[in-house]
Amino acid sequence: MLAALLTPLLQACSPLRIINALAAGGTYKATPNQAYGPHPRQQLDVYQPINSANAAAGGAPIVVFFYGGSWTTGERKDYLFVGEALASRGIVVVVADYRLSPEVRYPVFLQDSAQAVRWARDNAQRLGADPAKLYVMGHSAGAYNAAMLALDARWLAGAQMSAEQLAGWIGIAGPYDFLPIGAPDVQVAFNWPNTPPDSQALFHVKAGTPRALLLAARNDTVVSAQRSTVGLSERLRSLGVKVDAELLDGVSHTTIIGSLARPLRSLAPVLDKVVAFVGGKPAA
Repeated sequence: MLAALLTPLLQACSPLRIINALAAGGTYKATPNQAYGPHPRQQLDVYQPINSANAAAGGAPIVVFFYGGSWTTGERKDYLFVGEALASRGIVVVVADYRLSPEVRYPVFLQDSAQAVRWARDNAQRLGADPAKLYVMGHSAGAYNAAMLALDARWLAGAQMSAEQLAGWIGIAGPYDFLPIGAPDVQVAFNWPNTPPDSQALFHVKAGTPRALLLAARNDTVVSAQRSTVGLSERLRSLGVKVDAELLDGVSHTTIIGSLARPLRSLAPVLDKVVAFVGGKPAA
């Protein structure tokens, strides 16, 4: 019943603080406002399982999450529900801000994302996580950021890392192949029509890249699930990369990420799929 009431609000892109307010307490320890660079947007929040009994033996998985918003909007504080969801299943979560358009253009938000991942790797053991279980994850524009870090070696190399140091990556409703660009705000973010072809994640598919979990709403009206999620998964599989990909019914571009929140988990099994992929703990 609660999911039915909240879903129209999320479809209308109403504030995510509504579902944050319904997130359970007592499942995580939050450490906000950690700087990974000097700019005010180069900060992140950390969510740790509330006690060691919730964490995986030998060190918890650690997931760096990037939110969507067409590379023009977004605040890490609005994604407490993501941190709570994963931390409640024994995963250390880093929710990172990154600089946005029009202040910056491609590829600055990728450079910021790479630096956030470097911070997570450097601090993993201190946070009770295993740096060998490092994952990047994102929704929408954030899924693009995650994909580019995993597939295009330039960005992690700029943070003195490589994709080989990732245990995998998770893309939820991501745009991986979106030229030509029609949305005015995205045109600005990517300097359209002078957008380089190698700005597209699909351009960088090659053998040996990290395994991936790709989820999307079957009837996504914002990002083409067939072109991006199906297209990328097929290309990766053709080169021998392990991919779990699924188009989900009953959710939209927005509610697919909202389904991580406790009141909306009946919409789709996104949380269970992410937890299984990264090796977190099954639901009690």
